[in-house]
Amino acid sequence: MDEQPQLTTPILNVVGERVALGPLERALLPLYTRWRNDLGAMRQLDYGRPWTLEQETARYDALAADTSTTRFTLYARAGDTWRPIGIVALDSIDQRNQTSEISVIIGDAADRNQGYGTEATRLALDYAFTALGLHSVMLRVFAYNPAAQRAYAKAGFREFARRTEAQLMGGRFWDVIYMECLAREFESPVLREIFVPDTPRPQPV
Repeated sequence: MDEQPQLTTPILNVVGERVALGPLERALLPLYTRWRNDLGAMRQLDYGRPWTLEQETARYDALAADTSTTRFTLYARAGDTWRPIGIVALDSIDQRNQTSEISVIIGDAADRNQGYGTEATRLALDYAFTALGLHSVMLRVFAYNPAAQRAYAKAGFREFARRTEAQLMGGRFWDVIYMECLAREFESPVLREIFVPDTPRPQPV
């Protein structure tokens, strides 16, 4: 396995029990590029073409100026070593209608099916609902990925629609499943302790 670049103390926005979310880091661009070229990871997001470091750098720069998306680096705490293990994205952020679409990618196979994705999804929903004030977040998941369906359901999502046989995988067509979570159906696990009014200080007599 390639040596992963490590940040001594990364910037963190939302910290959970096992994982945390922080902004994308330019120093991690080689790692993001390696993840994007991992077909085992990208097949869950319907990507798959070769991706260069130059393309990832251009994408990083474009995302920095795009107010309709928020991307996080996903870190595993593991003794507070803050090892980068994936990316969480809130895309198509519509402030007028208070909606967005979420996606989660775990970069290395050894880190998948460890429960990281479920907690990362809940932290991202906490940010979407509590910090951004969104009302509804949706996602798309393929029917050939039951593990992701279970993880998203555990995080608070429910299926609301399907597009029948719209995704080709393994020589057959599969449904695309649409899931959603509403703010009123979600209880903040972390940010409710932060996004509260300040307590008024007693005025001196």
